[in-house]
Amino acid sequence: IMYEALGDGPAGAAQSPYILYMDDDIAIEPDSVLRALQVARYAKSPMLVGGQMLNLQERSHLHSMGEVVGRRDFMWTSAPHVHYDHDFSRHPLSDRGAYGDDPDAPNSRDLHRRIDVDYNGWWMCMIPRVVAEKIGQPLPLFIKWDDAEYGLRAGAHGFPTATWPGIAIWHMAWSDKDDAIDWQAYFHLRNRLIVAALYHDGSVDGIIRSMQKATIKHLLCLEYSTVAIQNEAMKDFLAGPGQLFDILETSLPRIAAIRKNYSDAVVLPSATDLPAPSGAPGVPTRDIGGRLAKVKKAAWLLKGLKHSLGKEDPRHHETPQANLSPIEARWFSLSRLDGATVTTAGNNGVAYRRRDRELAEKLLKESRALQKEIAGRFDELRGTYRAAQPELVSRQSWGRIFG
Repeated sequence: IMYEALGDGPAGAAQSPYILYMDDDIAIEPDSVLRALQVARYAKSPMLVGGQMLNLQERSHLHSMGEVVGRRDFMWTSAPHVHYDHDFSRHPLSDRGAYGDDPDAPNSRDLHRRIDVDYNGWWMCMIPRVVAEKIGQPLPLFIKWDDAEYGLRAGAHGFPTATWPGIAIWHMAWSDKDDAIDWQAYFHLRNRLIVAALYHDGSVDGIIRSMQKATIKHLLCLEYSTVAIQNEAMKDFLAGPGQLFDILETSLPRIAAIRKNYSDAVVLPSATDLPAPSGAPGVPTRDIGGRLAKVKKAAWLLKGLKHSLGKEDPRHHETPQANLSPIEARWFSLSRLDGATVTTAGNNGVAYRRRDRELAEKLLKESRALQKEIAGRFDELRGTYRAAQPELVSRQSWGRIFG
């Protein structure tokens, strides 16, 4: 879109002062576009105007108001003053709360303010033409983190991003997707590391710790395909920026081929295609809260680790012990099972997750080695990626892709 808008063709000839990024699977009211345009026009200086995200399947729910990138672990997180999954049917805009209410009280007071963010998702983001002309094209990342990188780059050049009340689209909520464990997990990690190399100036320790924690959690959840493609993501990050355009078209089929080798990535039509569950007495399937939750979960973790260190029972690779819904597929449940089906977030089938101690050990060993290499080479890679950035975002480089 941006390449064409700044080009010599019909889109470029229009000389539009704004470029509007939107996903192709959203629902939108035209007023949101008009409001974004008015905000951009009346801004004191050029700024990116982001649309907030309403939940397509629960239309009264405001799923995301705005995000920033955490400076410790370089992971996206909620921006100040946002309310996650706000329900307008319970708290309409007229619900301003009462004087003295707790700042986190469930009302709509904060929904009347602009939210300053590091970036906005490209489900809807209006970018001034002058910004694109000055800072260049997006990075060649395909999906995930390209929007965050562009917002961070714009901010570094003095162009802020904000989301606005009354500017929003309806989009599938990420809580209704499996994108943290399916093929997209490769792009999540690889691109996060690339963007971190470009913009993270602090210690890499927080990033490494978050990766280590995620790896352990995936293994406890029997998500071996996820760890395998995340290892591939780390390898591609370590290979440097020179290959990014070369693997733009080949990454997805390569990752899809890797995932075919793991049962947790194979979607079966229904759990009824398998024998009825044999049962898993004593295994918790519900999350808990309260003051003693951490104590109880510590005990669950010890039991899960003990079970994971033992040899799996092959009988449960033929007959699952349990059929779990997505909300039940937690580490404290799956870490104590040798075989279970898990319904996909989209409810289009089930994955039969089978515990394999040797495979888990192999993946963990490879992951640790790659994380150690990233920690040791991060300063070097920071310099390499930053030196390559002007070429990666240049119109000439993208021109070779689009022919």
